Amino acid sequence: MEQIYIIMLIALAILAITDLMVGVSNDAVNFLNSAIGSKAVSFKTIMIVASLGVAVGALYSNGMMEIARNGIFTPSMFSFNDVIIIFLAVMITDVLLLDVFNTLGLPTSTTVSVIFSLLGASVVLAIYKVYVSDGDFSELSSYINTEKAAEIVYSILLSVALSFGLGTFVQYISRLLFTFHLDKRYKYVGAVFGGFAMTAITFFILVKGLKSITFVPSEVKNFIKDEPFTIILYSFVIWTVVSQLLMSVVKYNIFKFIIIVGTFGLALAFAGNDLVNFIGVPIAAYQAYEIWAAPGQTLGATEFMMSGLEKDNLPAPFIFLALAGLVMVYTLWTSKKARTVIETEQNLSRQGDGNEKYNANNLSRNLVRGIMYIGNIISFILPKSVQQKLDAQFIQPEYTGKRDEQPMFDMVRASVNLIVASVLISIGTSMKLPLSTTYVTFMVAMGSSFADRAWDRESAVYRVAGVFNVIGGWFVTALAAFLSSAIIAYVLFIGEVFAFFAFMIIVAIFFYRSNQIHKKKLIEEEEIKSLRKEDIVTLKEMITESSSQISKVLHKTSTLYSNVIDNLGLQDLAKLKENKKSLKKLEKEIDELKSNVFYFIKNLDENSVEASKFYILILGYLQDMVQSIEFITSNSHSHVNNNHKKLKFNQIRDLKTVDTQLQELFSRLEESFNSEDFSKLDIILKDKNVFLDTVSELITKQIVRIRTIETSPKNSKLYFSLLLETNDLIKSIMNLLELFREFNLQNNKK
Repeated sequence: MEQIYIIMLIALAILAITDLMVGVSNDAVNFLNSAIGSKAVSFKTIMIVASLGVAVGALYSNGMMEIARNGIFTPSMFSFNDVIIIFLAVMITDVLLLDVFNTLGLPTSTTVSVIFSLLGASVVLAIYKVYVSDGDFSELSSYINTEKAAEIVYSILLSVALSFGLGTFVQYISRLLFTFHLDKRYKYVGAVFGGFAMTAITFFILVKGLKSITFVPSEVKNFIKDEPFTIILYSFVIWTVVSQLLMSVVKYNIFKFIIIVGTFGLALAFAGNDLVNFIGVPIAAYQAYEIWAAPGQTLGATEFMMSGLEKDNLPAPFIFLALAGLVMVYTLWTSKKARTVIETEQNLSRQGDGNEKYNANNLSRNLVRGIMYIGNIISFILPKSVQQKLDAQFIQPEYTGKRDEQPMFDMVRASVNLIVASVLISIGTSMKLPLSTTYVTFMVAMGSSFADRAWDRESAVYRVAGVFNVIGGWFVTALAAFLSSAIIAYVLFIGEVFAFFAFMIIVAIFFYRSNQIHKKKLIEEEEIKSLRKEDIVTLKEMITESSSQISKVLHKTSTLYSNVIDNLGLQDLAKLKENKKSLKKLEKEIDELKSNVFYFIKNLDENSVEASKFYILILGYLQDMVQSIEFITSNSHSHVNNNHKKLKFNQIRDLKTVDTQLQELFSRLEESFNSEDFSKLDIILKDKNVFLDTVSELITKQIVRIRTIETSPKNSKLYFSLLLETNDLIKSIMNLLELFREFNLQNNKK
């Protein structure tokens, strides 16, 4: 029987490596966002600094591991078999839950995930043990550390509000101090700002990063704990002098220095203190096994109670910490999901405009409307002269480079993000409040972007909706972790070995599917990004790009139309659903092109006004085509999904006749636009009436059927709708061709 527990420990080790990878993918945003978003230093430098911080923090992490052993449940109330089931349930839940959030690109709290997973698994086993013993559920409090769970929930709510408020306040003051034109006031107050910033980050590293390092003498730790103001005072003086020397002698930008050191500090603290979220449970399981399998111990796994886990002197093996550090650094460099999560936070905090990831909702609209109302009241109260002076501090210099190379925000905001996050986490640690680094860093970033007027009337409702989505995801994490872990623990307890192997297979299948979905998502995003052509300045480049876009839309429209008609004839609901997904991608691409029009037109040379108008009209006709195919796809899916009668054989045959003609048309057009050979457009346009007459004839045939043999109103409605939208589709194509032909002729005459 002992062998199965060894297999379980091996499974926990594999889950620990997996959890490290998904955990780093989620938490990398905490310490990388500010440096990457500001583009203060190269990406390679950022990664090297972060890797050093992670490696140092992981090697000397030890102090938080007791949370997994005895922070949530009372080990003496559970047997060895019970705690192994609890730990397995926690790890399975944690890796699955975090991977889901990473795939969606949402940052969530690994601390909340592991804590509520521990709570869910231990609660369900505690309830079972009480039920089979005496049924006195008042004894549950002796099994579970409810005070710790309540403290975590309290700290979550506190950190969300406090981080946003303080981030907003500090950023607003900093922007008034420096404005967006740093060179004007940098030399006067840069050293003092650097001293304050580096003091905050240094104190953060001392309090948050070094408190769990085992080799640091207790006298040093006690001095840090007992003399915080002395440390702060001396640090401020020393760092102010160093900052002035860097600015005056070395001529080094102090903001870059703050960002580099701050990134190192947050990475160190992340690895040193959050490592328990990933390997604390497997290490606790390993230590439990050592206690149970100790020489002379004869009790079985279900009889041996785990009071040994309540000891404070159970250090984690150094080799485990070293291996964890290597895995974390490797993941930091290779994880594409980490970059997806980083992009979400940067999208919500970027200074410039662009495509919004989240849709507005009533809550975000009403909140923004309320804030605008308050702003109007303040504007009414404040003198105009004061308003003008304040507004002048927020005037941004115009960015002249490519939009995709523009920093998400400047180095002042990046520094503020690091400073405020460091201060808050330091205070939370000194007060022994388990503040989540994810919550603090995210909400500080949101507060600073709000204060920096990054959330203007063009983007506010979308940004606020995004913040609510992320915050909602945090509470979903807690609930999902609790319930999932409870269910998995109960199934493992009842199903024993069979349930264990079944869950291992489920985890493997889930991760394979998750990675496939994420790869597909990345490919789709790359296709969307490829549409952002802002470097086009000449007429020739514009015609080439337009031809390429038209060819792609024609090809996808052709494929979609043919597939919908085939699947409608076969009543294949599953494939019609796939057609709707393909349609959504096509609509997203057209929307991306429309969103890019402003920058496209802005970059064209001064003699290209007509070209700009031509491009806008092309997008209009492409949108008309997509709207027609959207109507055809949605109505076909709805008809089959509502279980209406199939279209008659004659109706399907007639639709395929139109489809065949359209496929031939699309093929000829694709060839012309791909090769940029527009000499045959006149011939195609002459056949316009042939296509329209075919549709007209089919409409007449259906009228005859209705008067003679047709008995289904739903069929007739769908059939007429398909023909009418096909008619509109053909007209949109022909209008586009006429526009392109006329523009091409005019261009050749010049």
